[in-house]
Amino acid sequence: MDYPVSVDDNGVNFKPEKMEQEKLYHCIFKNKAMLVFKDSQDVMNCYEIEEPVLVEQIKNCNDDNDLEKLFEDYMQGKHLKN
Repeated sequence: MDYPVSVDDNGVNFKPEKMEQEKLYHCIFKNKAMLVFKDSQDVMNCYEIEEPVLVEQIKNCNDDNDLEKLFEDYMQGKHLKN
């Protein structure tokens, strides 16, 4: 299956018909991370992250499972400085 989120010179492209519900997808565009998921009601949600350190960590994720693990750790404060 083709990955449902991609980038080209014109911007970010979405194929929501190829997205699984409640699965997180991502791409990098112009030094920003774009996070996308389709919820249980088939509404597409998109978030843009500009924080350079976090964008770099997202770039280093090998797959969507690594991405989800990164955000689980982030939410637990493992990547936050006091």
